[in-house]
Amino acid sequence: MQQAEPWVSLEEIARHVGVSQDSIHRWIRQRELPAHKAGRLWKFKISEVDTWVQAGKTGEESETNKG
Repeated sequence: MQQAEPWVSLEEIARHVGVSQDSIHRWIRQRELPAHKAGRLWKFKISEVDTWVQAGKTGEESETNKG
């Protein structure tokens, strides 16, 4: 039987991606970061976030290249 991927916290996903918690909050609001609300807490699946980042959805490159 395959074990389900665990949910991780906002703090853990920020550390995993290597950005601030503020960036994670901004990406949830502006860039549709795959996140799920559990009560007042945001929860994440690392595989979903990794796929989102690899697809170039962070927008960091395009923001830093603006003139």
